[in-house]
Amino acid sequence: MLKLNKDEWFSNIRTDVLAGLVVGLALIPESIAFSAIAGVDPQVGLYASFCIAVSIAFLGGRPAMISAATGAMALLMITLVKDHGLQYLLAATILTGIIQVIAGWFKVAKLMRFVSQAVVYGFLNALAILIFAAQMPEINQMNGLGFVFMALGLAIIYLFPYIPKIGKAVPSPLICILVLSCLAIFLGADMRTVSDLGNFPDTLPIFLIPEIPLNFETLQIIFPYSLTLATVGLLETMMTTTVINEVTGTEGDRHQECRGQGYANIVSGFMGGMAGCAMIGQSIINVSSGARTRLSTLVAGLFFFFFFFFF
Repeated sequence: MLKLNKDEWFSNIRTDVLAGLVVGLALIPESIAFSAIAGVDPQVGLYASFCIAVSIAFLGGRPAMISAATGAMALLMITLVKDHGLQYLLAATILTGIIQVIAGWFKVAKLMRFVSQAVVYGFLNALAILIFAAQMPEINQMNGLGFVFMALGLAIIYLFPYIPKIGKAVPSPLICILVLSCLAIFLGADMRTVSDLGNFPDTLPIFLIPEIPLNFETLQIIFPYSLTLATVGLLETMMTTTVINEVTGTEGDRHQECRGQGYANIVSGFMGGMAGCAMIGQSIINVSSGARTRLSTLVAGLFFFFFFFFF
């Protein structure tokens, strides 16, 4: 069911739009990187993040949470893509969504009651370590100017909120991106850019049916992957929901979120994208920037698409 009531969409417009812009920018390099992990063309991850983010804005159960292509899901696709190719991945993505919709209707999310707070904190700490470790190869390639930019970026993010009047009005990550980008262009800095990670698509995503045999043998191939993807996706989504609930002091509909993730993955599979789930990092960025409604998720998805496709 589409969620269109005013409180869930338009109660925090300015802050939600600004937070969505920050998240939309951050999604681009991540989507390309996750495509590389899965062994597919960058457009598969880009299409997936756009389709999932926009779909979940309407169909999800947790406002202000961000869903897109993720590293955890991409890792599970490597063998399927290597052995059978992209078309089987698209079929597995659709089946993943169907399994998640069924799990949502059977209220599987109730099982999250048995996950302790220590597990959630462990999940967050482990994710922080993995994110830091993933940045080390990039840091090792930087020159002296790169380290200056990194230090300046951290300073802006953590100190800007303390500036009177405007510090709380505009998300500091957005200011960081704009200031450092303009400074890099002005100085002609020789740095790696997002386009160095892969080629951007030059066509709109279109509806397509995976070109695979529709028989029991195909089901035997994709079902184990789909079941694993559905399980990991729902686990990460439910943990992310728990964290966002605590940060915002509100409660999301976990069962609707399960179904919403399923519908979003079905859309992604039919539009040439891979499976995804909620993103803890981007969701934290979103709510930390002040986002509280579905509008932030929709803006993130739309800005993400228009930025990589048109600019």
